[in-house]
Amino acid sequence: PSRGPPRMSARGGTVELVHGSLANRYLMAPLALRLGRRGFAPRSWGYWNIRCSLLVHAGRFAARLEQLDADPDVDVLHLVTHSMGGVIARAALDRYRPRKLGRFVMLAPPNRGSLVATAAAGTIGRFLKPVAELSTAPGSLVQSLPTPDGVEIGVIAAAYDALVAEASTHPTVPHAHVTLPTWHTGLLFRGDTVDFVAGFLARGEFPRRG
Repeated sequence: PSRGPPRMSARGGTVELVHGSLANRYLMAPLALRLGRRGFAPRSWGYWNIRCSLLVHAGRFAARLEQLDADPDVDVLHLVTHSMGGVIARAALDRYRPRKLGRFVMLAPPNRGSLVATAAAGTIGRFLKPVAELSTAPGSLVQSLPTPDGVEIGVIAAAYDALVAEASTHPTVPHAHVTLPTWHTGLLFRGDTVDFVAGFLARGEFPRRG
């Protein structure tokens, strides 16, 4: 039998943030700080090795999700990811889906691959596995990874993203989508990004634009 939605705590819930490639968890700090001011309890999870398969990171993140799922202080567990962090989270959820899983917001995710990764797959991809894994080629890892169904997913794309095309941000399952006038990493520093993320986490839909 399917479970009902997890109980929402008064503070809005725990939010686990995952950064993108060539970054670190500190890059998510401005977003985490603003979410904390909105009544959420943000935490950041990081990884550093960009030479190994992103599935290695997914295995570690799945263990993290299992740990949070068992934490009695966590009532509901939301996910907010940036770039490749969204793909890592997809792969992790395929391994372990928390009972307390709430909503999932992806910022500029290469859900259907990245054109930049495609261009570099034959050269850099030999040494940096995630580059080849994020290719838009039909047989790439990102193309074959499942996206969790039955989860409320919101996607925020960047209009001037040179790394991930807007069309590639869409997952293959029902989702809400909005595009903001910024660049790939700029999403992490905009006030309206926080408005959209917090609104979706609280209500399962993006707020209407003014």
